Amino acid sequence: MTGWRIGMAVGNADMIKALFQIKANLDSAPERAILVAVELKGRDEMWTLEDTLGELRHLTESAGAEVVGTLFQKSERLTPTYIGKGKLDELRDLIKELSADVVVFDDELTPTQQRNLEAGLSPKGAPMYGERGEIKVIDRTALILDVFGRHASTYEGKLQVELAQHEYLLPRLAGQWSHLERLGGGIGTRGPGETQIETDRRLVRRRLQKIKSDLDGVRRRRTQHMDRRKKSAIPMATLVGYTNAGKSTMFNALVQTGNSGDASLAANQLFSTLDPVTRRIRLPSGAPLLLSDTVGFIQKLSPKVITAFRATLEELDRADVLLHVIDVSHPKAPEQTEVVEQTLDELGLGDRPRLLVINKMDLLTDSATSGGELAQVRELSLGAGWEKDAADGVLVSAEKGWNLDHLLSEIENQLVNIDGPLLMTEEYAGGWR
Repeated sequence: MTGWRIGMAVGNADMIKALFQIKANLDSAPERAILVAVELKGRDEMWTLEDTLGELRHLTESAGAEVVGTLFQKSERLTPTYIGKGKLDELRDLIKELSADVVVFDDELTPTQQRNLEAGLSPKGAPMYGERGEIKVIDRTALILDVFGRHASTYEGKLQVELAQHEYLLPRLAGQWSHLERLGGGIGTRGPGETQIETDRRLVRRRLQKIKSDLDGVRRRRTQHMDRRKKSAIPMATLVGYTNAGKSTMFNALVQTGNSGDASLAANQLFSTLDPVTRRIRLPSGAPLLLSDTVGFIQKLSPKVITAFRATLEELDRADVLLHVIDVSHPKAPEQTEVVEQTLDELGLGDRPRLLVINKMDLLTDSATSGGELAQVRELSLGAGWEKDAADGVLVSAEKGWNLDHLLSEIENQLVNIDGPLLMTEEYAGGWR
C-alpha cells in the first residue's frame, strides 16, 4: 500500500515522489490493516454497513495489505476524529492487540480529521511519519488512488493518477511538518514549519500545473484521433459499469466474436482496466463498430478523482451508445447499477442511449448452455428481482460466450434506431486505423 506519509529527513525535491511510492520490498510481510466505518443514523443508504466494509476489504486487499480486523460505529454525525472518543480508545486497543500498522477509513477524511487521527493513534513519543511504530491513516479516496496507481500502465493513465494524488495531497500538507512543533516548542520552531508548508504547497502547485499541461496535450491528440474516427462515420459503443462487473472480459469476448485483434486485461480484481482501450469489430450485418473499454465506477468515488480522469471518460462522451455491464450474480447488483447511473448523470451522460448488458448469467445456473437454455436463466433473473432489466436488457455470459451474437445484433439495432442503416462498404470500413 502506498506510503502517504514520510519522515522529516526527506528533502523537498523528493517529498512528492516519496509520498506516493509503493513499498518496493516484495519479500516483506504485507501491512496489517484495520477497517473502520461509520453508519449515520437516519440516512437512507443503499448500502448496509456490512456491504461497504466488504467492498473496503476488497479494495484494501487489492492494495496489497492484509485485513486483520474491523471496527464500526452507528452515529448521528461524524466527529473531528471520524469516530467517537470511546471508539477511538477501542481502536487504539485493537491496533495494539492485532499489531496493526495501517487503519483504513471507509469515507474520505477531511484534512483536520486525518491530522487528529494521526496524532491520536500514533504511539506516544514516536515520530508521526516514516519510522517503525507509526500508525498510517488511509481513507477511502487514498486507497482507491493507491489501487489506481498499481494499474496505471500508459503515460496518460499515470498522469491522471498523479493529478488525482496531488489534488488529494494539497489540502493535507499542513500536517506534514507538524513534527517541527515537537522539536522544542516556542521560539524558532513555528517559523520554519510554516515556511516549509508554503514551500511544499508551491512544489505541489507547480507539479499540478505541469501535469495539467501534459494532460492537455494528451487530450488534444486524443481529440484529433477522435475527429478522425468521426470523419470515418464508424459508430462507437463504450462499455461502462461497476468495477469488477466483467467489462474487460466482455470486451475481449466481443472482440473475439467480432473477429478483431488484441484483447484487454481481464482479471478478478478491482480497477483492472484503468486506461481506455478501443478496437474495431464487425457487427452481424458486416458494418464496423468501434468498441471501447474504460475504467469502472465505484460507490463513494470522490468528484476530484472523477475530474482527474476526464481524459479517459471522454471516451464515454464520444460514444453513440453506452453498454452498461451488470454483474447479475452480485448480491448488490441493483445498488451497483444505481451508482453507475448516478455517475453517468453527474458526467452529463444521463440521456445518452444505452443498452443494459446483464452479465455472468452462468453463475446463476449450471445447466444453461450456449445452445439455448437462456429461458431458464431469464427466469432466474426475474426471480432475483430483475423484472424490468431482464425485459429491457440482454442476458449474456462473457466468460462462457453465451448470447454474444444476440448482443451484437441488439447493439446494431440501437445504432440503426439512432442514425439509420449502417454502411458496410470496404472503403467505409477502412476509414479509421
